[in-house]
Amino acid sequence: MQLFSTFENNSYLEIAISTLEKKGIMKENIYAIPLDNREEERKLFDTLHRSDGTSLIDIGVALATAFSVVGASVGFELTLGPIYWGLIGAFTGFVVGVVIRLFSERVLKKNKRLLKGKHSEIIVIVECEETQAELVENILWNHFAIGVAKVTSGWKVK
Repeated sequence: MQLFSTFENNSYLEIAISTLEKKGIMKENIYAIPLDNREEERKLFDTLHRSDGTSLIDIGVALATAFSVVGASVGFELTLGPIYWGLIGAFTGFVVGVVIRLFSERVLKKNKRLLKGKHSEIIVIVECEETQAELVENILWNHFAIGVAKVTSGWKVK
């Protein structure tokens, strides 16, 4: 049986591995593999296949509506008329709203876009007998594993 677990890179990982060795798991049956975490900055613009749930046009649409109403109202007094001034106001409001949203996402919320919480840094794979599986799982959980999964040795892909 194999048990897979993920850990942060800290002293609890070393203690868990030494505890497993003391409980009879051979050193050759314990594998610790470091992960390469994402280092690039998260993307601001969405694509067709990936979205982070942040809209860049919501403020732009609201300001376009407000500016077009004001532009159309004032347009009765101006030379181009209410329709043109309403369209100019809508375009101006939309651009101002998108610029405000881009500024707030780029500058003000930069730290929010960073990945937060616990990051898996190391995968630990332990091969053991099925009778030892519960003991190994408890040791991994007690030493602050982020996640643990069991795979029986009879499981084969055809």
